Amino acid sequence: MLSKVGHLMSARTALAALLALVLAACAAQDAGPEIRLGANAHPTDLSCPRSSNCVNSLGAGGLPALRYSGDAAQGMALLRATLASLPEAAIVRSDPVWLEVIFTTTLGFRDQVDFVLDAKSGQIDFRSQSLLGRYDFGKNRARMTAFSERFDDMAATPPASH
Repeated sequence: MLSKVGHLMSARTALAALLALVLAACAAQDAGPEIRLGANAHPTDLSCPRSSNCVNSLGAGGLPALRYSGDAAQGMALLRATLASLPEAAIVRSDPVWLEVIFTTTLGFRDQVDFVLDAKSGQIDFRSQSLLGRYDFGKNRARMTAFSERFDDMAATPPASH
């Protein structure tokens, strides 16, 4: 009886190790170099298909859009600078008013964030969603709340003079 229990436990341990390896391999894929697209090649729908693993800056229950002053180029430069300060962020695709960014968590899970700049209103709307699973334990909301604070801090800090 004891040998059957031991065999069953080692089979479960092996299965758990295999599952962990597969998940780690999937999560650890490199985002790759940024792909630059032509104007207006970005998605226009930033809605959340499932609210349990997604947050955006649109509608009720969402977070506020990022606000910037100056022209569109200054807004995009501020957004890129904020992203560059985060080692877990990798820009994978872009056009002049849109960025697709992959954030990789410490556990290796990947989340996609789309930023769309609206030059007329001086704001940047976003959607942050998990690429795996149906529930994110509030990770996307927490990330985008912290990102918004960092963006605002960087906007308030004057650029260093040469």
